[in-house]
Amino acid sequence: MVKHEAFGKTRDGQAVDLYTLSNAQGMEVRAMSYGGIILSLRVPDKQGRLGDVVLGFNSLEGYLTASPYFGAIIGRYGNRIAKGRFTLDGVEYKLAVNNGPNHLHGGLKGFDKVVWHAEPFKNKTGVGVIFTHTSPDGDEGYPGNLAVKITYTLTDQDELILDYHATTDKATPVNLTQHTYFNLAGEGSGDVLGHIVMLNADRFTPIDSTVIPTGELRPVKGTPLDFTRATAIGARINQKDEQLAFGGGYDHNFVINRKGPGLVLAARVTEPTSGRVLEVYTTQPGVQFYTGNFLDGTITGKSGHTYQRRSGFCLETQHYPDSPNHPDFPSTILRPGEEYKTRTIYKFGIQKSAR
Repeated sequence: MVKHEAFGKTRDGQAVDLYTLSNAQGMEVRAMSYGGIILSLRVPDKQGRLGDVVLGFNSLEGYLTASPYFGAIIGRYGNRIAKGRFTLDGVEYKLAVNNGPNHLHGGLKGFDKVVWHAEPFKNKTGVGVIFTHTSPDGDEGYPGNLAVKITYTLTDQDELILDYHATTDKATPVNLTQHTYFNLAGEGSGDVLGHIVMLNADRFTPIDSTVIPTGELRPVKGTPLDFTRATAIGARINQKDEQLAFGGGYDHNFVINRKGPGLVLAARVTEPTSGRVLEVYTTQPGVQFYTGNFLDGTITGKSGHTYQRRSGFCLETQHYPDSPNHPDFPSTILRPGEEYKTRTIYKFGIQKSAR
């Protein structure tokens, strides 16, 4: 089922619509046309009780004023580009510097801050919303008119499928992702340090002090970033380690183990108290694991609770940060006549031993 309603207006008077998707299991996803933002995601716990497992706000106003990308579509380029510069086909492009010395998440007005055209649908796979937006040539400094389509589909198997598609009339970097903050115990329920995480990644891209990749693909083995075996987020997060110091905790891109193209399991997260499990499958080469290190208690969320440090985590499927400046990384350059197509699935379930 898809329910559609008005959800307020932006500062410049653009109408924002809210879409509520629900499946046969009672799982519910609420997403709006502003930023393609996922406002809430209600899934059952081991007792069958539905709970909202994503951070955010009750009203549009919070997203307009204080949101650290809660639930949003990120583009044109998710993550960081060093010094806000890259050279493409011999031309240097300059972007906004909005994160220390670097460019972050598409700039001052990235895809998280635009009103998308939205069309609800129902088909044999499930129910959903198609979000479309055209980013004009020169938008935030990027070249080319970029036509973007992102589809959210909720299935009866408790999957939220994200399909990303883009075309351009001029070569441009593209790295689209989704920035939902999860807390599987329920948003506002405290920190996520007890969540058990497995990342299907033997390597990661180490960062410098400004959180830009050094260019190395480093083995996780023997480091606090080794989640190849399921480990609590809080088990090693406060260890004395240069990478943890640079990120303020986990804020790193992990290189997903894969033998070829197609969907692979990138991550599995279990919350022992609720019994909820989140599995992330993707066609992307990387996943940014971020542990809400910059949340500081200044934001009051949906539950009326303040969001303290590490009260949510993100699993942003993506290409590697700063790829336009690293020729050895998988390319993020989209050219005319090509199609950008990626898929990510967030699949929810219950820990088998928790029944």
